[in-house]
Amino acid sequence: MKKTKALLVTSFALFSLFFGAGNLLLPPFLGYNAGANWFLVSIGFMLTAVFVPILGIYAHSKLQGTLYDFGKKVSPRFSILYCVIIYVIAVTIPSPRTAAATHEIAIAPNFQLTSLYTSIVYFALVLVFVLNRSKILQFVGKYLTPIIVVILLTVIAVSLFTSEFSTTASNFQNPFLGGILEGYQTFDAIGSVVVGAVIIISVNDKFKFTFEEKKQLIKSSGFIAGLCLFIIYVGLIATGAFFSSEINIDATLSNDMQRANLLRNISITALGNLGNSILSVLIALACFTTAVGIVAGTSDYFKGLFKNSQQAYVITAIFSCVFGVVVGQLNFNAIVVIAIPFLLFVYPITIVLILLNSIPERFASAMVFRYVVLVTFVFSIPDIVGFVWPSETLKSIVKFIPLSAHSFGWVLPAFVVFILVNIVSKNKATV
Repeated sequence: MKKTKALLVTSFALFSLFFGAGNLLLPPFLGYNAGANWFLVSIGFMLTAVFVPILGIYAHSKLQGTLYDFGKKVSPRFSILYCVIIYVIAVTIPSPRTAAATHEIAIAPNFQLTSLYTSIVYFALVLVFVLNRSKILQFVGKYLTPIIVVILLTVIAVSLFTSEFSTTASNFQNPFLGGILEGYQTFDAIGSVVVGAVIIISVNDKFKFTFEEKKQLIKSSGFIAGLCLFIIYVGLIATGAFFSSEINIDATLSNDMQRANLLRNISITALGNLGNSILSVLIALACFTTAVGIVAGTSDYFKGLFKNSQQAYVITAIFSCVFGVVVGQLNFNAIVVIAIPFLLFVYPITIVLILLNSIPERFASAMVFRYVVLVTFVFSIPDIVGFVWPSETLKSIVKFIPLSAHSFGWVLPAFVVFILVNIVSKNKATV
C-alpha cells in the first residue's frame, strides 16, 4: 500500500513538474498548423517532448545522484560547466516564461493588473513553496496534479466531442521533423534532467526505500508520467487540428497571442463562457508547478555545490525568483524567440547525455561520452550560427551535412562516432 501510494504521488508530481506553459500552449497551435498531417506531427513531437524526457527520468533512476552525474564521464569540469549553463537557462527562460504565460492568458483577460504585479505575486508564492521543499512532492503530487489532469482531460474530451473532425491543409513542409523541433520548445528534455534531480531528493526525503526500490519507483513513475503526457499531448494536438477549419486566428498577431487565442477559443467553443475561467485556472496551476520544480532544482544544485549549504539554497531560490520577475515582464513569444539559440546549443548535448546514461554501461565508456559529446557540440555550431547570423556562405557549407537543413546536422556524426569508438574500444580490449 505504501509503495502504491508513493508511486501515484511521485508519478503525479513528475507529470505536474513537466507540464508547464509551453506544454499547454504549443500542442494545440501545432495541431492547428499541421491540419491533416496532425498525426505525423504528433509522432515527431512525442520524440522530443515525451520519449527523450522520460529516458532522462530513467537515467536518473539509474544514477540517483544529481545533474552533475549526467556529465561527469566527459570530465568533472565539463559537468560543472554544463550544470551551471543548464540551471542558468532554466531560471532565465522557462521559469519566467511560466509567469508570462500566466499573466497573458489567465490574469490579463480577467483583471486589470500589470505583468509586474502578476510576476511579483507569482514568484513570491513560488518562493514560499521552494523554501518548504520537503512538502513539494506531497502537495504537488497529491493535490495540484489531479486537478490539472481532470481539467485537461475534460477540455480535451468535450472539445473533441463538439468538433466536426474536419481539418485544413498542413502548413508544414516536413510534418515529422517540424514536430520534433517544436518539441524542443517544451524544454522537456532539459526539464527531465532538472526536475528528475528534484524528484530524487524528494523521494529520499519522503520515503525510506533501498536503492533498487527507489530505482523501480522512479522508473515506473517516469513511465506513468510519460503516458499521461502522451495522452494529453495527442489530445491537444488533435483538438487544434480538428478546430482548424472552425476557428480563424488573426495571423497578424504575435505567435504567443495566436496560441493563447486558439486555446481560449477552443475552450469557449467547447465549454461556453465557463471555458475561459477553466482555462485560466489550468494555465495558472500548470505554470506554477513547473516554476516550483525549476527553482527548487536550481537551488538544490547550488546547495550541493557549496557543501550542502542551506544558505546557498535560500540565496539561489531568492535570486531565481527575482530574476523571474524581471524576465517575466517580456511577453511569452519574446521569451520563446530568445530561447531558440540556447536550445540549439544545449538541447543536442542534453539529448546525447540522456541517451548515453540510459544505455548499458558497456556501450557508454568515458571515452564514448567524451567523443560523442564533442562531436555533437561541433556539429551543433552551424545551427546556432545560422540562426543568429544567417548567411548563404554558411548554407553552402553545411548543405553537405545530412539533416543540417532541419537543425539535426549533429545526429548522424554523433551516431557514427558512437559506433566507431565502441568498435575501437572493443578491439583494444581483445588485444
